[in-house]
Amino acid sequence: MDFTTQLLIAAISAGTPLLLATLGGILNERAGIIQLGAEGLMLMGAVTTCIIYIRTGNLLLALLATVAVTAVLGLLHSFLCVTLRANQTMSGLAMTLFGSGLSAYLGKPISGIPLPGTSPKLHLPWLEPVPVIGPIFSHMDYLTWFSLLLVVVLHLLIHRTSWGLHLRSVGDNPATADVMGIRVQLIRYSYVICGAALIGLAGADMVLAYAPTWNEGLTAGRGWIAVGLVIFARWNPLRALFCAYFFGALDSLGFRIQLLGSAIPSYFLKMIPYIVTILVLMYLGYRNRNKPSGTPEALGVPYIREQRF
Repeated sequence: MDFTTQLLIAAISAGTPLLLATLGGILNERAGIIQLGAEGLMLMGAVTTCIIYIRTGNLLLALLATVAVTAVLGLLHSFLCVTLRANQTMSGLAMTLFGSGLSAYLGKPISGIPLPGTSPKLHLPWLEPVPVIGPIFSHMDYLTWFSLLLVVVLHLLIHRTSWGLHLRSVGDNPATADVMGIRVQLIRYSYVICGAALIGLAGADMVLAYAPTWNEGLTAGRGWIAVGLVIFARWNPLRALFCAYFFGALDSLGFRIQLLGSAIPSYFLKMIPYIVTILVLMYLGYRNRNKPSGTPEALGVPYIREQRF
């Protein structure tokens, strides 16, 4: 395979965790709840997958446990932000600190132990002869295919269904949605929990397809990149797909440059995706300074039913 094909394969592998985490963040923020706990949720998802998979050897059980654990954390975030009306930024940061610390503690006994296996791949031999597309899509794992399917499903859900209309109305104007009979708290709880579970799966994908063992701080800030990608994608699942793979390519580019014998220090090459994240957000902020940002209007604002506006 040529350099471009290898880079595209690596971009999809590195971008899938970012895509899942970004989709989870979109669900959270479309419902009007800020999600800054992505880093902690990804770490908890990764360590849960490692522990259950190593102890039982059952990948499906490990993934179900990951979804359950991160969904409970999403429920906690919902309770703090929706019911108690706590500061959403502080709740998200607390989730990151909690997840980082707890995952480090739980992961000590299994640190460095390789997983019994990796994410199973869906082999499509009839696709292999097709130039460019064949080598990329004929041997992708199931979580990658799931993420691609999820992009289409969420795009149709948000923009083509009454459920999506309810979600957008709760994120933009919960008071009006409440008057129309939409159950604001239920929708916020539901989508925050589902979003947290997706972010947990992003952590699981990192250890199954990207780095098949547990190490403390495994995500290396990718949760924060996912937070930025939610804004970069303008809360749109289709844009999230291209944004995640773009940053996955940047993440893989540094390693590929090292293989070519570049004299650039590896520390600088590893900075590429993080620097580009900052520059892109600055550029988008400047370019769209006089345009609607697409941000859900009630994002970060607690809804108090009795409050008059």
